[in-house]
Formats: sequence, C-alpha cells, structure tokens
Amino acid sequence: MARYGCIEVKMPKRGKKMSYEERLACAQPAQAGITDRQQAQATGWSVAAVRKWRRAYQQRGAAGLAPVMGRPARGALSAFPAQVGQEVRRLRQTHPGWGPLTLLEELRQGPALAGEVLPSRARIAAYLQEQGLARRDQRHEEMPAPAPPSAQQPQDEWEMDAQGRQQVGDLGLVSIVNLADGVSHLKTGSYAHLWQHGLSGADDPLDLRCSFLRFGLPLRISLDHESAFYDNTRLSPFPTRLILWLVALGVEVVFIQKAPPLAHAQMERGHQTLSAQAVTGQDWADLVALGQGLDQRCTFLNTRYPSRSLGGHAPLEVFPEAGHSGRAYRPEWEEQLLDLHRMDTFLAQGRWFRETNLQGEFWLGMQRYNVGRTGAYTPQELTFDPLTREFIAKTVGTNRFHRFAAKGLSKMDLMGELFPLTHLPTYQLALPLTREDGRRTTLAGMLTGTTFGDIDS
Repeated sequence: MARYGCIEVKMPKRGKKMSYEERLACAQPAQAGITDRQQAQATGWSVAAVRKWRRAYQQRGAAGLAPVMGRPARGALSAFPAQVGQEVRRLRQTHPGWGPLTLLEELRQGPALAGEVLPSRARIAAYLQEQGLARRDQRHEEMPAPAPPSAQQPQDEWEMDAQGRQQVGDLGLVSIVNLADGVSHLKTGSYAHLWQHGLSGADDPLDLRCSFLRFGLPLRISLDHESAFYDNTRLSPFPTRLILWLVALGVEVVFIQKAPPLAHAQMERGHQTLSAQAVTGQDWADLVALGQGLDQRCTFLNTRYPSRSLGGHAPLEVFPEAGHSGRAYRPEWEEQLLDLHRMDTFLAQGRWFRETNLQGEFWLGMQRYNVGRTGAYTPQELTFDPLTREFIAKTVGTNRFHRFAAKGLSKMDLMGELFPLTHLPTYQLALPLTREDGRRTTLAGMLTGTTFGDIDS
C-alpha cells in the first residue's frame, strides 16, 4: 500500500469477490466529492467496479448493493432478435390452442424468420408464461368407477356400444345400438336410430328400459368412452345422467380400459353379425320395421343360431338361465327402484375441476353454479357432500369455500321423459310429432295398464 497526499493507494485486487462492506465503501465517498478513480486507488478495486457499485447505490440505494447470482433477468427471449418474440406473440394470439412445440414448428416453416436462430421449445414456453399467454393447466381427474371384475356368470355384465352410422336403404344414415351379455353371448337388445348429428343421449335410457323389461337388470354394464356415454370435453368428467341413472338403479358402470377391438371384441363381432343378419341387402320401409327386423334376428341368434364360440349351440341352449337376471324391472316401478343414497355414495368418491367465467359461473353436470364476481376466472376444486347433498367448491390455492345445493339429481331428473307419464292421468302430444314424442309413445306402451289410446296424438 502507498500513500499519495491524503489518499492511500492499495495494490489492485484481481480475481477476488467484493464484500457488501466494500461495495458500500465504494459507493458512499462519491457524495463527499471523491472521484471514482480516487476511490479505486484507495480501495485497490478497478475504476469500473467502483463505478458499477456507485451507480447501483444511486439508483436503488443499499438494496442495489446486494449480491445477485446469475445473469440479469432480461426476458426469456432476450438473447434473440426482437422480431422472434413478436412473431411468437402474434402466432399465439391468432391461434390460442397452439402450444410451444407447435409454435416452434410454425416458426421453422414460416417465412418471417427465415435464416434466424430460433429459441427452443422450453424458451418459448417460458416466454408465453412471462407474457401472460400461457394456458392454465387443467387437473385431470378420472370419473369414479369400480375396478372391473371379470364376469363369471350370465347376466353379470352386459356390453353396450353404438355401431358407426351406415346407410340403410331409403331411410338414410342409421346407427344401431347393441347390447349383449358377456358370458352367454346373449343379444339383449338391438335398437336403430336415425343419425342426426350424432346420437341423442335421451335414446340410451329408452333402449336400456326395453332390454331391462325383457331380461331384467344386470349387475354391471360395460361402456366405451363415446360422448353418448362419457363427457369427453373435460379432463375431470362429471358422470352423465345415464350413468347416474344406472347407478341409482343398482347397476354398476365400468368403462373399458383399451380401445376396441382389444376390449369389447365380442361386441365388435356382434355389430358385424347383426348388420349382416338384418341390414345388408335389405330395404326397410321405416325405422319401426327395421327395429322389428332387428328384434327378430336377435331372437334367432339367441335361440337357434349355432354359435361356433359356444360349440355349435345357441346362447339360450347353453345358458338357459341367461333368459332373465332375476332382478325384475318395470317402468312403473322405476321411481321405487331408484336409490338416491347409492348415487350420492358414488358421487362422494369424485373430484372435479372447473374454471369460472367473468361472472364467476361454472358448469357441472349440465347445471350452472356461481361463486360470485370475486371468484371470476379462478379454478374451482369440487367435491360432493352426500349428507347434505351439496357440492363444495374450493377456490384452488385459497381457503375460500362455497356450498351449492345439488341440481339435477332428483328422481324426477333421473327418470326424464318417463316421470310425467307415471304421474299424470293423461298426456297429450302436440302435432307434428317429434323424435322425443316417439320415445314417449314407446314408453307409454311399456307401462302396465296403459294403452296407446291414453295418449292423445
């Protein structure tokens, strides 16, 4: 160390780390008129280091002297030209559904950034996050369902599936819903529906009621993940009314774990068999005639057709007990057969996630609930309280809870079109008749002590 006048000059410090006290010593003397060069000579640090910490102190005070690890935070795409970030933003705002990987591929193929070095998928994801353009992840929660045991006896488990649409003569596009017993191979129902932008979920209970009336209630029904049976629009799907209705009737519902034909292989073969038996080469006058033809062919397949999988015998020849499950069903008994406690216990096993809108509203099971404007655009975790029959909505990441009386879970809701037919002395249909009127007419014909004359059509 040397002294020049009143300034002590220390030897340069290279390769050393400056302590907080030394940074403070570099910054404060500037206010007393000492220059950066004089302070550098006095402390042994370079002029650049003294200047750096003096400026940091002037801009942020003592907080500016705290150590900061790593490179300065300048943005996820700060190492790339500004037009890269601009193009990412433009593409994402134009196509909100495109993720980082899609955006990167579009940048590579597009002419806007030809020849430019592009960021990685991770950098684009970080940029979307810091710009507020990232989508909030939705929690994936499976619908509650029992572990599917293997069927051992006839009527343990039915398979249900809708065959893809097919042209049937002058009728147009038709989809056929088939049901079959997994053990005995018994055809428990085949129902034709005109294809009108897909199948109506209201058709399924009618088809099942017809089969229950003839063969009784099975222990289980196996379904695939088609939208007619399962809410494919949500990552945490709420049970459809069909599922809740079956559970309340005491019929367990299981969903196949593998796509056909790895699962429901028998049903896939059954589609082909019934089409060959009743549709191929036939010209049916109307949907009623086709339904009667399908019913006749099911009777033939169940009682007379020599099935190779059953050693050349028909299902009812090998399994005569498959003709009825022993659990009788009639539409007029349905209100008494429905057990809401069974359904509530089923719902209590579930958990669902929904996002609210600007008004704080969200939808669950086709019903609307509202947590208020203070809960706008927030994720809600939903559970069901079977004791109070209420849904509990918890705002994710907070301790805020809301309780809502459950909607759409009464016996009247579950019975749907059947309920008024069993509670009104007369039921008049208005012209022109609709597809829904056709279902009501079929239901009325199934009721004991009721004739088609009871319905004024």
